[in-house]
Amino acid sequence: MRTSRFVLIVLVASLAPLGWLLFLHHSAVPETIAQTVPPAQAPAAAQGKPLYWYDPMKPEVHFNQPGRSPYMDMALLPKYADRDAAAGAAASVVSIDPRMQQNLGMRTAPVVRAAFAGGLNAVGEVQVDERRIVAVASRVPGWVESLAVRAVGDPVRRGQTLAGIYAPDLLAAQQELALAHRTGDAQLAAAAGQRLRLLGATGTAVKDIAAGGAAQQRTAVVAPADGVVIELNVREGQQAMPGEPLMKLADLSQVWITVEVPEALAAGVRAGQAAKARLAALPGREFDGVVELVYPQLDGGTRTVRARITFANTDGALKPGMYADVYLAGSRGAQAASALLVPSEAVIRTGRRTVVIVADGGGRFHPAAVTMGAEHGGRIEILAGLGEGQQVVTSGQFLIDSEASLSGAYERMQAAPGAGP
Repeated sequence: MRTSRFVLIVLVASLAPLGWLLFLHHSAVPETIAQTVPPAQAPAAAQGKPLYWYDPMKPEVHFNQPGRSPYMDMALLPKYADRDAAAGAAASVVSIDPRMQQNLGMRTAPVVRAAFAGGLNAVGEVQVDERRIVAVASRVPGWVESLAVRAVGDPVRRGQTLAGIYAPDLLAAQQELALAHRTGDAQLAAAAGQRLRLLGATGTAVKDIAAGGAAQQRTAVVAPADGVVIELNVREGQQAMPGEPLMKLADLSQVWITVEVPEALAAGVRAGQAAKARLAALPGREFDGVVELVYPQLDGGTRTVRARITFANTDGALKPGMYADVYLAGSRGAQAASALLVPSEAVIRTGRRTVVIVADGGGRFHPAAVTMGAEHGGRIEILAGLGEGQQVVTSGQFLIDSEASLSGAYERMQAAPGAGP
């Protein structure tokens, strides 16, 4: 009996602190709730009848009566009409406390009217003009006995001897032509000359044999055009087979620069558009080119469209592999016209709408749907939706955009007469 009484005393002593803590916790609850209740939970009499109820985690869903949220198992919050709406002011106005603006570093910039040529900038890479690549090959089997070109990058001139090939079929055709001329058989001579040309012999070689020259054991392979060697597939002593190119030549007097343009700006690129290129390797120089082709497919990985621009390269300064900063002229070309301009960072593009946040003064803002024009140099041309002198938000505008979405400002903006999309 004495032992159980001792256990009971110990148990009561150990539970006493816990009871005291529970008492303090329940005493503090009303004060905590009073501090965390948002202003929106103030008595309805002070704010009028709620417009609707919503779940803070899904504010786009509206409910007609209070209750618990089906999404987060929490009480729905009422949304009251703001003072501006009650006073009949613009329904899309959003008010931001000045201290909040300062904390967020919110900045504005004026809508200005200035000369603007449009266009866009892109980064491109110099590439070989693929239409100026030629392959040098032998039409008959043989062996390379001499090679005048030793390495990739060597320059060649049109008509220059590139290699000497011993080909039994070519030698036999030469001997046949020489025999026809010695016997005076004109018909055989014509057929032998035609066969020799089809096997790849030059016109000069055929004329030499027709003039009484002897058949040459080694047949010369000559360059069909000026250029540089971009691929070399044979060495001296190696066998040459029909259909396998001995080498490839590229004429670099004209090159391509291919650029990748973001999908949103792809409509501003078209064939025939003027372009200018500058390269870090060639400071102070500017090259003029023309957009030759806008590729018909979009790169799904980078969401860009490729364009091919042709540039003259008579002095060989543009070397394949170089990077270039390319400026594509706008629809007005180099002629600048007056246009309304805003900083590029002021425009909010969501895919569904294009808006800017206009500062009305006194901590009041409203979203304005705009129609964009060209973009260049960190500025965007505004075709409709703004007026000269208005102030647009360039930093912190996404907070206002979120508040406008929460308050239904965009829906009311679209419902207003003459509102944009």
